[in-house]
Amino acid sequence: MRAGGGPAARDARRPTVLVPRGGTWGERVAREARHRALEPLVVPLITDTDPADPAAFAAAVDALAAGTYAWIVVTSATAVRRVAERLSGLPAGTRVAAVGHATAAACTDAGWRVDLVPAAASAADLAAVVPSTAGRVLFPRSAIAAPTLVAGLRARGLDVDDVEAYRTVGTGTGPVVVPRPPDAVLVTSGSVAGEVAARLVPLDDRTRLVCIGPGTAADARALGLPVHGVAAARTIASLLDAVVEVLAPLLDTQPGR
Repeated sequence: MRAGGGPAARDARRPTVLVPRGGTWGERVAREARHRALEPLVVPLITDTDPADPAAFAAAVDALAAGTYAWIVVTSATAVRRVAERLSGLPAGTRVAAVGHATAAACTDAGWRVDLVPAAASAADLAAVVPSTAGRVLFPRSAIAAPTLVAGLRARGLDVDDVEAYRTVGTGTGPVVVPRPPDAVLVTSGSVAGEVAARLVPLDDRTRLVCIGPGTAADARALGLPVHGVAAARTIASLLDAVVEVLAPLLDTQPGR
């Protein structure tokens, strides 16, 4: 990671946090970071692109629009956006299950009413709480989504159409150049961990990596990355709270604090 600046420069400013994705998601994270006296540095390391079989995804959305599915089950805001870009609204009879509050918020933003969010934001918990009486279920997902949700639903006898809605790809291959080493990097998925390992290493000794959950932390460690903090819940608010905790010594030295 190429950058300059010394300890004195770091101590005289708000701690910076690298936000690894752009778009509306990056803008929202940046706003929440500023509310916590952090300075966001939006550096898109990943983005999403069309699925390997766009026709299959288009057919699934057409079937959704026709009322074929009793439920749509979503585990990421990107999946919600990908469907909403093709469909102005869900049929009145289609119910929505979201893996967690962040994904549920994306559904609400898309104009979908959310019917079900499990107490714990995990695919296994979501699979356990979708009613066994549910009719046909659509699961639009990332190309690299784990099989946990589909396997759990099918094990309970539900009829699930498992459809790739998008692929997550890196935004480049060369080293990332930033004005100065960030104080923290948000690691929001295994894909982001891979890009950090490929494009930000060697990290500055003072840069802290904070992961959105234990699964992502395990992915980061498997790549040889240090993990300095893990969010208590898989939400942006919890992730940024973990950053604040990790960077508490820096935040405590800021003027007026």
